[in-house]
Amino acid sequence: MALPAIAAYPLPGPGELPDNRVGWTVDPGRAALLVHDMQNHFLRPFPEGAEPLGGLLANVGRLAAACREAGVPVLYSAQPGGQTPAERGLQQDFWGPGLPADPAAAAIAAPVAPEAGDAVLTKWKYSAFVRTDLAERLAAHGRDQLLLAGVYAHIGVALTAADAWMRDLRAFLVADAVADFSAEHHREALRWAAGTCARVLTTDALLRALKGA
Repeated sequence: MALPAIAAYPLPGPGELPDNRVGWTVDPGRAALLVHDMQNHFLRPFPEGAEPLGGLLANVGRLAAACREAGVPVLYSAQPGGQTPAERGLQQDFWGPGLPADPAAAAIAAPVAPEAGDAVLTKWKYSAFVRTDLAERLAAHGRDQLLLAGVYAHIGVALTAADAWMRDLRAFLVADAVADFSAEHHREALRWAAGTCARVLTTDALLRALKGA
């Protein structure tokens, strides 16, 4: 039930993205960025000094910096350590006890850590909307577009995108700013999201959109 060891694999490039069902465009005045579960505990299974971890950290950092510069709210989700079985619920059956009661494990990775003005949401379930005030924060900012980066693509990232869709919020899943258990999981998450609930695009494409290019 523990997280699997993850073999190195390359992040997808522009020519490897699935076809999108929608042609939504990013509007910096309507968008918010969610950096999803980029905690040390969830990144430790990736091999250091290799892809996808290096590119993931670099691209998430670029996105967060560009969003701050463009006035796009930056939010983070982070699961708490030391959850009780009651707090874990059915996650206990699939993944065991989860994060240990260790601040270092629960901390968001230093290269992409929150900055002043960013918000951190305590996350309990696959979707970052469940038992959080994410929807209320987006409404308070007047935002109806959610940019998604982080881990793991086929679990929390994809289900947060689906939950956004069910709330009539447009989700944009950044293909090379997410990572997963394997290249196959990664590709399948992108394919499923592009055909079901989100627009899939690259970091570079999103940065151009934020700059109005």
